[in-house]
Amino acid sequence: MDINNEILKLDWKREPYGLYEPIEYTLAAGGKRVRPQLAMIASQLFGGKDEEVLPAALALEVFHNFTLLHDDVMDKADVRRGRPTVHVKWNENTAILSGDQMVIEAYKLLSGVPADKLPKVLQLFNKMATEICEGQQYDVDFESQEHVTIEEYLKMIRLKTSVLLANALQTGAYIAGADDQAQETLYQFGINIGLAFQIQDDILDVWGDPKTFGKAVGGDISCNKKTFVYLEAKRRGGDRLEEWYSQVLEDNTEKIAAVKEIFEQLEVRAVCEKVVEDYTQKALALLDQLPQNEATEQLRQLANKLTTRKD
Repeated sequence: MDINNEILKLDWKREPYGLYEPIEYTLAAGGKRVRPQLAMIASQLFGGKDEEVLPAALALEVFHNFTLLHDDVMDKADVRRGRPTVHVKWNENTAILSGDQMVIEAYKLLSGVPADKLPKVLQLFNKMATEICEGQQYDVDFESQEHVTIEEYLKMIRLKTSVLLANALQTGAYIAGADDQAQETLYQFGINIGLAFQIQDDILDVWGDPKTFGKAVGGDISCNKKTFVYLEAKRRGGDRLEEWYSQVLEDNTEKIAAVKEIFEQLEVRAVCEKVVEDYTQKALALLDQLPQNEATEQLRQLANKLTTRKD
């Protein structure tokens, strides 16, 4: 089943167009479709039926994109997937309201899973949704919090990023009939891949290629976000960063260049890349505890692709 085609088949030709057109615009922009892929593959790993897990897979993608709409407003991000963000193309109110509607649409899609599986699927989904909002609040808090530890940052990205990947895997496995231990193993695989994925994203925000990254390089620096790269630099004596991270500027060109130079002087890139590799290997080791078939190999390949990506 082509999950991208299934996403594009969702019908957003409804009134008021101002509410639904931004949703269509967002979902038509593509993206990696990682969350629905993970749900589908996890189901296939245990012999599940694609049509039974598809509603959950679609719900996860719609919900994920809701978080991006609101994230872009909060981060004042102008570009997403190489296109103007919704709040730039329309306005902030539209981005907020269309994002709200996407949450509702995600729950409507989720209701299509087999009736006997729905209560547990809803329970898992609600837990994930709550944790993502908690993670986002920590992220907001960290912007003004003077001291943030690496442990606090890892907790934040676990909530904000990892739990959505982990939920996709657990939900797919549960719908297919996997036992609790297998579900937990897949969940932890998702947590570790999510941590590696987000730290790789932090690296790309500094050293990514603007032509392939899909969003503005240096965006985290512009917003004074305390990323893993920043925190590792601080740990290695990067006190000069505080002067730059206390400033809110209209033009961040000089700031981005200066901060990047400090990162490079402190040689933090290699350290961060090693952390990404460690989380990736921890995740891959968990797959050895699961049935070994084509789906397991797909998970290995997807994990390596996500954590070594350049976009």
